[in-house]
Amino acid sequence: VRKGFEEPLEGDARRKAVADALELLEPMASGAFAESLFDCPLTVMHGVGPKRAETLGKRGLRRISDLLFHLPVRYDDRRALVDIEHLEVGRRATFTARVLLVDFVPQRSRGGRFRRIFQAVVGDDSGATVNLKWFYGGEALQGVVKKGNTLLVTGDVRRYRFQKELMHPDVDVIDVEGRDVDHALQGLERVVADYPALEGVPPRTLRRLIAAALEEYADLAAGHLPAPLVKQRGLPAAADALRGAHAPPPDADVEALRERRSPAHERLVLEELFLLEAGLALRRASLARQPGIAIAGDGPGTRAAPGALPFTLTGAQRRAWDEIRADLARPHPMNRLLQGDVGSGKTAVAFLAAIATAESGHQAALMAPTELLAEQHARTLRSLVEGGGETTRLRLALLTSSVPKPEAAAIRERLAAGAIDLVVGTHALVQRDVRFANLALAIVDEQHRFGVMQRAALASGTRDQRVPDVLVMTATPIPRTLALTLYGDLDLSVLDELPPGRTPVETDVLRRGDGPRVMEVVRATADRGEQVYVVYPLVEESEKTDLRAASESAHRIAAAFADLKVDLVHGRLDAAARAEAMARFERGETHILVSTSVIEVGVDVSNATLMVVENAERFGLAQLHQLRGRVGRGTRPGTCLLVARGGGEESEARLTALLETTDGFRIADADLQIRGPGEFLGTRQHGKLPDLRIADLLRDARLVSVAREAALDAVRRDPGLRNQPTLRDAVRARWGDRLALADVG
Repeated sequence: VRKGFEEPLEGDARRKAVADALELLEPMASGAFAESLFDCPLTVMHGVGPKRAETLGKRGLRRISDLLFHLPVRYDDRRALVDIEHLEVGRRATFTARVLLVDFVPQRSRGGRFRRIFQAVVGDDSGATVNLKWFYGGEALQGVVKKGNTLLVTGDVRRYRFQKELMHPDVDVIDVEGRDVDHALQGLERVVADYPALEGVPPRTLRRLIAAALEEYADLAAGHLPAPLVKQRGLPAAADALRGAHAPPPDADVEALRERRSPAHERLVLEELFLLEAGLALRRASLARQPGIAIAGDGPGTRAAPGALPFTLTGAQRRAWDEIRADLARPHPMNRLLQGDVGSGKTAVAFLAAIATAESGHQAALMAPTELLAEQHARTLRSLVEGGGETTRLRLALLTSSVPKPEAAAIRERLAAGAIDLVVGTHALVQRDVRFANLALAIVDEQHRFGVMQRAALASGTRDQRVPDVLVMTATPIPRTLALTLYGDLDLSVLDELPPGRTPVETDVLRRGDGPRVMEVVRATADRGEQVYVVYPLVEESEKTDLRAASESAHRIAAAFADLKVDLVHGRLDAAARAEAMARFERGETHILVSTSVIEVGVDVSNATLMVVENAERFGLAQLHQLRGRVGRGTRPGTCLLVARGGGEESEARLTALLETTDGFRIADADLQIRGPGEFLGTRQHGKLPDLRIADLLRDARLVSVAREAALDAVRRDPGLRNQPTLRDAVRARWGDRLALADVG
């Protein structure tokens, strides 16, 4: 464009030059221009050929945007120098030193081959020395680490035999010719970004590539946060935030950078969370506009049902039921999460919703993640149906893959004919051959156990395109921050009260060698006429070994307690045998139930007061809390013995958390602290937790609600973001597939 106007132009020539310039510039006026450049492969950059691009690609760096958002894992404050004699093992440090000796040293590798290690001995004026070593890349460093050169060195100090050394430190040459070191250091004393190590890519190369990407592309970074929010929080522009995170200014607050609370980090985190929450808000608004099925919650049967239950509802249950009943009455679909600790009574609330649905002439379905849990739900619901007489009369059926084919076919026929009010099942409920006459309520238990699309599949079971109400239940307490992100398209009801008479379960941790004590407690429990669970881990990789351990233990326990009836239950038993074993335990015929963790959720036997968990170190924290919740469900107190036979620091942290509290929400917070959000609830495997590049739901909890409020406000003011196409496109580009936004807006 500039070349076109280098010479003076008149008349037609000038008009043509302007037209040519506008044509050349036209792509840049498009909102997608910046995005298209961010999507460019790294081979467009100087110094990135096909081979290096392949190496970077294996590490997840394929596009320009990947480089820009590959943020530092830490920051080195090279303004704070230490003397070599004061280097501390286990600490990261920056110091100046003169190269005293440099050489390649052969070393035999594990395969028997020799490799050359590049190493140097460096020292300072105090006379102290330290060794520097590089296992690879030594040839490239020979020009920098030369005898006599003065270096600025940064790295982690460790001890090798009787000496201190630094492995693969970062080094810069200081030009001290004709001046003192302090003067020569000007420009090198700064805060430097340190990136995650990438095999095959030297840190210096990665830093150079990121600096080049910043120089050429950072100015194209679009900011989507509302201007009032940016002003209120004093945040930099999006482009300046990228620069500030990668290349902090000389006066940067290094602690704020390290803790990711600098203005630059806050801007980038809020940008990402805002796009996520805007996507969730769009999805929520879209769901709210869909045609639903209004279910009257004031019929005589619905009003009488709470009083017909064999227990009195807690205040939390009444509050949740009022919220659900109000949702059911609306002409748009309910999307609500019912969250409650083990034993808080979620099933009873779901039962009341099913009663209201049936009284309105519609059907309800409850989908559970395992056959055992579906069977347990069916038993619990049948007891509620029978206990309430005519008031709670529901036509109930159980449909799982283990139901015999003729019986399953008959159930499907009755469902299609409207002769079943409430069907309980597993994934079998979302098979193509399952048809409902008029499904109006879909209850999904333990949502995090399902694939993302199964909730939608169950909710699409109506014939007239009206969307059923959806009630998601979870017994796994989720910290509010995570709940807002995992279930941002759902309203939230929390059961934070246990039924009256329930006492917290007493928990103790036992170690290898405490077997006699376990036997004593089991005997004392049985002598009181109470029942016992003994649970073994079932880990997929060693399923056969674990099953054998559980089976052998069942035989040993039966031999040790010859006067007691011992049963074994696991997921590989066929449904009939499993159901019969559970029924014997519920009837009190079985004294000790040896089980794998299939009994983790939903099992409710009020006379069971002792839970022994073998190899407790192999269970997750939420899983142990769920197991503990299986005992003490009646009027008698429960005891949980966690037998740990090994494990490391993380498993000890889990066991300690269980000893400190029985509050599920505090347990959930501890679980999130120990494992981090990526593994919490197994959500990474189940595709539910958003793939955040910058934000951390644990670290940035305080910013989630800020982003959420801003996003909800934006979508309220501009439904579908029709007047903000750039923001709408950015949300779709970032989260469209993950949040099913194709039809939103």
